[in-house]
Amino acid sequence: MSKSLKRVRAALEAAGKEIDIRETDGARTAQMAADAVSCDVDQIAKSIVFQNADTGEVVLFLTAGGRQVDPQAAEALLGAPITRADAAVVRKQTGFAIGGVSPVGHLSPIQAFMDTRLTEFEEIWAAAGTPNQVFCLSPIDLEQISGAKICTFSA
Repeated sequence: MSKSLKRVRAALEAAGKEIDIRETDGARTAQMAADAVSCDVDQIAKSIVFQNADTGEVVLFLTAGGRQVDPQAAEALLGAPITRADAAVVRKQTGFAIGGVSPVGHLSPIQAFMDTRLTEFEEIWAAAGTPNQVFCLSPIDLEQISGAKICTFSA
């Protein structure tokens, strides 16, 4: 088991959640993940990482799979301009490679926002720290475990 997957499992267990982590043939994109678990693409919680352009602080946007982060809405939430975090910054802050960034189990605390679209489902799926593992939970559990603030920021 990879270190990334172990961190995700530990974070879920620490939150008191017994969540099954499912192996897939590949879930690098939201559509691939949705196909792997037979769900709607918007039930996939994508972890999109940006940086505050003024401070360099990393910010996580948990976005429904078929949607994109609206940069203007995201900047309004932060009150600052944003830039897309590069792969090295993502790995350093979260401990995960792009394509497998989990909403939980990060190496360092991270400010997080969660797309209101994700709250429309009973179950959602998220990356478990690798491009080949995902886990299922309720939007309420994701909000609580990740510490994300539910907001509208996607289109």
